[in-house]
Amino acid sequence: MNPIRADFDARTIVVYQAYGPAIARPAIAAKRFVPPFSRTRMTWIKPSFLWLMERSNWGQKSGQEHILAVRISRAGWEEALAAGVLTSRDPRVDKDPEAWQARFEAAAVHIQWDPERSLRGATLNHNSIQVGLSRHIIDRFVDAWTVDITDLTPLVRKIHGHLKAGQEARAKALLPPERPYPLPPALARTLGATA
Repeated sequence: MNPIRADFDARTIVVYQAYGPAIARPAIAAKRFVPPFSRTRMTWIKPSFLWLMERSNWGQKSGQEHILAVRISRAGWEEALAAGVLTSRDPRVDKDPEAWQARFEAAAVHIQWDPERSLRGATLNHNSIQVGLSRHIIDRFVDAWTVDITDLTPLVRKIHGHLKAGQEARAKALLPPERPYPLPPALARTLGATA
């Protein structure tokens, strides 16, 4: 199962990223990505909060100490998804391996599905989407799509503190809301997603 679950409203969707202080602090202050953020390398955005918590070890990994909620336009999100090619060929989506390989190598956006995580990091039986934005589209992300950047690091520390203290209900109550994101059926098919 590949549903997209996210925190979104009528116009925007929240994606999460983890950075070290050199990139995160200027971005938080400016409410957009500014140098030393690089526009020449791929950046990955994820709508799953708990997937990023697993990846960053609750903001404790080196270079991932700050957890950012990046609010982008839904139009931008769907533009990225429409430009995306799966990192692993799905025979239901791409029947011809060579055609998929050519599309993948030319793609401005890479789409990857990974097992979703529970509050305690256990693998769940459904997947979570990651969207890799290449240098060919990253200017759109920075200049056109990003609406706001919020520092979630204090919240992350609070949730993690509750978990370490065995207070799972308190931790769960503080999680950002996520619900199924409605995708146009044609787009869902090309992503191997559940519409």
